[in-house]
Amino acid sequence: MCASSMSPRCCPWKRSRTPTRCRSEPWRDRPGRHRLRRGRRHAPQRSTGACRGAGRLAVSLAEHPLVRAAAATGGAGPGITPLFLRHADRAGIEQVHLFDASGRALMAVSAGGLPPVASFPLERALSGALGVSTAIGGGARHMLVAAPVRAADARPAGALVLVVDAARIELGWSGHPQAIRFTDAAGRVFATNRSELLQPPPGAERVLAALPGEPGRHDLWRLDAGPYLPDIALHLERPLPLVGLTAEVLADAAPGLRAAGLWALVVLALALAAGGVGLALAARRRVLAERLAHQAALSVELEARVATRTRELSQANAALRREVAERSEAERALKRAQEDLVQAGKLAALGKMSAGISHELNQPLMAIRTYAENGALLLARGRAETAGENLTRIGELAARMGRIIRNLRAFARQESVPAGRVDLVAVVDTVLEMATAPLAQADVQVDWPRPAAPVAVLGGEVRLQQVVMNLVSNAIDAMRAGAERRLSIRIEQVSPGGPVRLRLADTGPGLADPERVFDPFYSTKSVGGDEGMGLGLSISYGIVQSFGGAIRGRNLPGGGAEFTVDLAAWGAEQAA
Repeated sequence: MCASSMSPRCCPWKRSRTPTRCRSEPWRDRPGRHRLRRGRRHAPQRSTGACRGAGRLAVSLAEHPLVRAAAATGGAGPGITPLFLRHADRAGIEQVHLFDASGRALMAVSAGGLPPVASFPLERALSGALGVSTAIGGGARHMLVAAPVRAADARPAGALVLVVDAARIELGWSGHPQAIRFTDAAGRVFATNRSELLQPPPGAERVLAALPGEPGRHDLWRLDAGPYLPDIALHLERPLPLVGLTAEVLADAAPGLRAAGLWALVVLALALAAGGVGLALAARRRVLAERLAHQAALSVELEARVATRTRELSQANAALRREVAERSEAERALKRAQEDLVQAGKLAALGKMSAGISHELNQPLMAIRTYAENGALLLARGRAETAGENLTRIGELAARMGRIIRNLRAFARQESVPAGRVDLVAVVDTVLEMATAPLAQADVQVDWPRPAAPVAVLGGEVRLQQVVMNLVSNAIDAMRAGAERRLSIRIEQVSPGGPVRLRLADTGPGLADPERVFDPFYSTKSVGGDEGMGLGLSISYGIVQSFGGAIRGRNLPGGGAEFTVDLAAWGAEQAA
């Protein structure tokens, strides 16, 4: 085979070209053929392998929680510098730079700033892709690899840039038997395993020439640059768009010139190299596709969980609203039942006192009748002045009857007005007046030092009358079998500005179980008969609590029971 018509890449020291035709002979050197094949295949992998290694490290560091937190908050945490130093020392990274989403530098682990060409990989990384480029100049050669730092929603929140010295890359293949170099678009050498290829040796124009080829042939270079470069080299090159370089191999052409199948095997080597790059790109695409599919699956799962949770919360909210409505209805029903019980208790108390009430009304009626008859006789006899006295007594008795009936009517009505100002002294007077007959029938002495001035408390007049009436009736029933029957009633101020306390003490046998005295259906009376159902004190407890007060019962040390009712003073309640 003869040299190819493809022109070699221009470089500063490859200026002299001597037209020479080189005919190849049959290729009988099989080991040499394998060396050419390996050189053609491995040269691109030297750079792409270093790029992939640096890319994997950049992606791994970019996904580290400390790096993601620093990019998100715009400030480096205390542990991020040791992290960068540890990985840089292990992988031979010269510089590590961290940027936020706007391209502003957050921190750097290096001796200096980024090379000027770092904008290209940085822009790639900030757009969400892996960026790779090279920087040659000022006697330094670097490879820059930039990886995106993603936020929680997978959008780029910054970029991580690794700077690798080309000398570090060259260490791995400095002993390769074939001369290899990588050049950029301007023909500048980025990396090589032969120092003679970095700069043109003295007399390059004289010792270096290319053999022009014919169609279908490859370039042959004639070199005279020292013992480490072949005299006649087969020049092979392969563009590497992934890193922006061109891989060039200067293989010893002596064995190839003896091989008849050089062209076919070189083409095969090129195909293998292209296949390797294609496999690498396919693997990278597959990894990206798997990552995108995984993210899509996670997104679908998250949406399903959110929908399920939203549905559960909606159902729980609806159930809670139903429960609130049911409880509100139950509270209204309970309030109505309590009002009905209060009314029933008042009517029961009236029924129980009906005999005494009828006696209280019958006495004034009989007296009125007697005074009326006597008044008529006195008028007939001309004693008008005495008859006038009888009429005055008739008016007083009628007023007393009216007062009794008015108190009964007020006690029997169902009070629905809110709590307000009530004279507690007037409440006690009204109850004692209505209970005059039961007290007299049971021969109960009432010890009631009536305060001279009204005592205003917060409550409802009719409901407070029912509470006091219930306590008085219970005291009368408790003292029926006793020898001494005395009911003591006191109104006192607990403390300055504090509540007003009403105390009712009897001389009965006391309470069997003071802790349960206010429980529903717990009666302080004997079982059987028509003494009641045990709801009076429970109803009284609810009434006092509705006024913001408290009612208590206890046994006195000397015998008997005492009930106390604490109510808020009207003046103190208004001030609050």
